Amino acid sequence: MLAGCTKDVNLARDVDLLLESASPTPYMAQNSMTQNNQIQQQMQQAAPPIEPTSTPIPAAPIEETVASPATVSSSVSPITVDLTTSEGVIQIALSPKDAPNTVKNFLEKARSGYYQNLTFHRVENWVIQGGDPEGTGRGGGTIPTELSQTPFKEGSVGVARGGDIMVSNDSQFFICTSDCSWLTGQYTLFGEVTSGMDVAKRIKVGSTILSITEVSP
Repeated sequence: MLAGCTKDVNLARDVDLLLESASPTPYMAQNSMTQNNQIQQQMQQAAPPIEPTSTPIPAAPIEETVASPATVSSSVSPITVDLTTSEGVIQIALSPKDAPNTVKNFLEKARSGYYQNLTFHRVENWVIQGGDPEGTGRGGGTIPTELSQTPFKEGSVGVARGGDIMVSNDSQFFICTSDCSWLTGQYTLFGEVTSGMDVAKRIKVGSTILSITEVSP
């Protein structure tokens, strides 16, 4: 019986030794993980980089909620005024279609006598400008610019402004006396000379605005 027990003990010890030899030691397991990580890193380095897409995702369209001046007042007829100056009369057809608020402001000032005895302070070979209450080019208030794609040309009547395209002067206006197409879409255009361009071209610095009156249709 003792010999049998010894035999069983020896057999159990042999089984334990066999299991130990089949199982990796902690060092071996750690070494195997290190080799796997190195292999993965090598595969990642060998793979080509993923480039970001060059096609932008289009943004959702923004619905236009404010109608253009042409849509707001497409049925409004031009309003004719006589701009009487010390050099003669310049007749202008105002365009509410392109600049309804500017035309309204201009007419209100004209009816109140605001422009009477004001001068043209700027005269160049392509433009005359007046309506400044100070006569210096620095007077007047502000009004929002009303841009349109109606082309500026000889005879176009526009509104002066400073550096901010969306803010215009509420009293100073100009008349193009030759081509001024580069102003299109950059300044408020609110009228066009229908007669008296010869008078406009005779305007000098200091020429006076005597009155601005509406002409009955």
